[in-house]
Amino acid sequence: MLSSLIWIPVLSAAVIAFFPKVTSQIARWIAFGSSLVMLALSLFLGSQFQLLNPTWQFQEYIPWLETLGIHYHLGIDGLSLPLLILNGLLTSIAIYTTHPLTHRTRFFYTLILLLNAGVSGAFLSQNLLLFFLFYEIELIPLYLLIAIWGGDRREYAATKFLIYTAISGILILVAFLALVGMSGATSFDYNPSVSSALPLATQIPLLVTILLGFAIKTPLVPFHTWLPDAHVEASTPVSILLAGILLKLGAYGFLRFGLGLFPEAWSVLSPWLATWAVASVLYGVIVAIAQTDMKKMIAYSSIGHMGYVLLAAAAATPISLMGAIVQMISHGLISSLLFLLVGIVYDKTCTRNLNILKGLFNPEQGLPVIGTLMVIAVMASAGIPGMAGFVAEFLCFRGSFSVFPIQTLLCTMGTGLTAVYFTTLVNRAFFGRLPEAMAELPPVKWSERIPAAILAAIIILFGIQPGWLMSKSEATTSAMKLTSSELLVINQPSVDRF
Repeated sequence: MLSSLIWIPVLSAAVIAFFPKVTSQIARWIAFGSSLVMLALSLFLGSQFQLLNPTWQFQEYIPWLETLGIHYHLGIDGLSLPLLILNGLLTSIAIYTTHPLTHRTRFFYTLILLLNAGVSGAFLSQNLLLFFLFYEIELIPLYLLIAIWGGDRREYAATKFLIYTAISGILILVAFLALVGMSGATSFDYNPSVSSALPLATQIPLLVTILLGFAIKTPLVPFHTWLPDAHVEASTPVSILLAGILLKLGAYGFLRFGLGLFPEAWSVLSPWLATWAVASVLYGVIVAIAQTDMKKMIAYSSIGHMGYVLLAAAAATPISLMGAIVQMISHGLISSLLFLLVGIVYDKTCTRNLNILKGLFNPEQGLPVIGTLMVIAVMASAGIPGMAGFVAEFLCFRGSFSVFPIQTLLCTMGTGLTAVYFTTLVNRAFFGRLPEAMAELPPVKWSERIPAAILAAIIILFGIQPGWLMSKSEATTSAMKLTSSELLVINQPSVDRF
């Protein structure tokens, strides 16, 4: 079952790429059908998931390179399952929203499916080097998707993304190799207790290396500069995947390979991580306020919202860890909706500039339905009650306050500032008098509204009934927890432990 989530998109991509009789339209339907199958499989796994079992489930194990300790070892738990479902959902939406391409259509859908397979493989891997392999596989498709179908500065943005992500992979690989080599482990299979054989003075540099690697992917300040360029130049479907699911690989790495493998060292560094989260949150929201490009504004907002995940992970309480997972899912849904709506606005008006846009709420000549969905999206991002964003941020702040009260209060300022720049976006783009140059905008078809409506409905549903999402992860987060008392004790290490 788990292997199907990896190999169905790979085989579908091979059919599209190597069968010359596959037309552009057929390629689109093959890709969309495959994405729906993967979404259905992940939902089925969720329905069969044992809620009270915190360990890996549906495991698959095949010896691969025994002498090197590399095995084809897959499994899911409450951390990876929601992200796996999110991957299937957003891939389906990205393919559905792809407009007819003018060139290399089959190659585009091939890359989308390979990207999906790489992300699924990373979330399913229980072997460190197998994870690294899938983590690197998704790099090439995303690079090509930006470089070939991006905007005017696509080569620059794609190359910058490639360099940053390559450095991220190198740091992670070095840390994995050092961990296994220095601990004396016989394989690279994921083992939360493997670091216990190492002194704390050795654990900390390894953890720092892993943190730096995943901070680039998340991204956190100051490793964020590739993200705005990539988003601005990427097409709408690629931005949906980039913001909705690719960034989550970094946050997933913090929890799985940072806190999961180095709980002792994590507790020592946790105050610094919480402070780092504050810097990312405040920087992201302040810079977002200054943007006039709608897409760049949303890109900078992502930096701030991913900072909430780091704050919750640093606190490592059961509630905060639950908040980190819910925040990843919430941000994936909300950012995807925002980028989708901005893409529709750009298609109809040929601009994303807030100095030009105005009056799109006009009921006769504007985009009133898109404006309504945009209001829902910005309310969710600003943490308005009744939306998934409120639930996620409340859990992050509630779970982190007992451990890091000052950092948590500073991060809550980011929520207020989020309302500022998104209110500015809605005010400037959708209210006022519609310019004469935009008096006859092309109508938005129902087929274009459906994906946005689905995302908005899910965001509201999880805001009203968050237990449907939280129940899948509760056992896993409870097993990963470090209580505040444990943090206080471990944060005062003795000299002997170094």
